Amino acid sequence: MSGNQEKYDIESIPKMRRFALDAGHLGRKRHIVHGLIEVDVTEVRNQIKQYKENTGETLSFTAFLIYCLSEAIQKNPHLHAYRNWRNQLVIFEDININTMIEIDRNGRKIPIPHVFKATNQKTYLDIHNEIRATQANPRQTVESKFMEGFLFLPGFIRRMFYWIVMRMPTIFRSYSSSVMVTAVGMFGQGGGWGITVANVTLTVTVGGIAKKPGVVDEQVEIREYLDLTISIDHDVVDGAPMVRFVNYFRELIESGYGLM
Repeated sequence: MSGNQEKYDIESIPKMRRFALDAGHLGRKRHIVHGLIEVDVTEVRNQIKQYKENTGETLSFTAFLIYCLSEAIQKNPHLHAYRNWRNQLVIFEDININTMIEIDRNGRKIPIPHVFKATNQKTYLDIHNEIRATQANPRQTVESKFMEGFLFLPGFIRRMFYWIVMRMPTIFRSYSSSVMVTAVGMFGQGGGWGITVANVTLTVTVGGIAKKPGVVDEQVEIREYLDLTISIDHDVVDGAPMVRFVNYFRELIESGYGLM
């Protein structure tokens, strides 16, 4: 018997990853419809590049998508509806959108959840500045004492808590949202869609950006296309509202809504 042993490292899993484990468990019980779409973001990216050249500041593309998403939901409000314990739909006037913001914690990149409150009352720059403020001071703006303690609870207790509060919309909105944006395209190059485990009414997964031929004014030219996955809970939203929402969301993005 050889006495040689393989070398390996052991590192702790950030407790924020427990949110992902819980989301996967909850998402298995929903009837989710996924739509894969391409959106022409050539003009939008040109505007963002031009702004950086003029000011030196990099505008948040995620903030722009959240701003457009909020406007599209405002026109199609069932896309952020909640289903309560009485099997009724609850539709709030204000729109909350949840996303993961990557921060630096002791030299380690960690994604943490952040809920943008009442996005329908905010400008694009309001959302952009909120992202930058969260990255600069995440503990003050995101990691409350409740969240710190909650993640130490056993998984079955956390999931029981989710099961209860997700059927009580006014309480659920204090901790999360029925709308989620998750950006995976920023970590790679080229096109590609991501299929996430959705556990809320609407999830937008931001994929990659690829250059390919497109038709503009009857002329073929090279354009930049963003791959988006729209995941919708079919128990809450019917097919026709889904299509209207997706078409309007695409129109807002391609027009550079709010950037000017």
